[in-house]
Amino acid sequence: MKLNLGCGNKKLPGYVNVDVVPYESVDVITDLRHTPFPFKEDAFEEVVCDHILAHLNSFHSAIMEIVRITKEGGTVKVYASYFPSTKWFGDPDHKIPFGWRTFDGYTKIVGKPKFYEKWKLTHATNYGAGFPLIMEKRWFVFSNFKSIKWIGHIINLFPAIYDRFFCHWLPAEEVCYILRIDKSRLDAGPV
Repeated sequence: MKLNLGCGNKKLPGYVNVDVVPYESVDVITDLRHTPFPFKEDAFEEVVCDHILAHLNSFHSAIMEIVRITKEGGTVKVYASYFPSTKWFGDPDHKIPFGWRTFDGYTKIVGKPKFYEKWKLTHATNYGAGFPLIMEKRWFVFSNFKSIKWIGHIINLFPAIYDRFFCHWLPAEEVCYILRIDKSRLDAGPV
């Protein structure tokens, strides 16, 4: 089974579509700001979070619930407004900012640790949850306007540098992640 958390009016065929508002597109009505989510452990092979996580009360609680309800090896797709953009700070319901490194405290190190990943080995900020995720891919969406969409290709060549030094000058609209569930080993890695 596949799950679409916070679907709003965007019903995904073949998914269990969840929202707090009883839109016609919704299969399960529930308030995701409260845990546990109303699903069994290891129930889904894919979970889509399209602009929902920023609205929740606790990033940690939401991520741990998503890990709980997703099968080993399952995929989690997260799309979020990037914190310096007007899409993020222009919505008064946003509570959790998203940046390039938002999931770093929950993802395993793959290969040789980058200089900013070494802190995971001794200073993880995940409340002792371990590292149940592997980052498969992440990227910025600069704009959906054709005339400036090309800027996204450039910032995605050097995303960590962009995030650290240039994001406030030319803020991207969204940051996107594809994560894989790995509950078998909760250490930081490397894998």
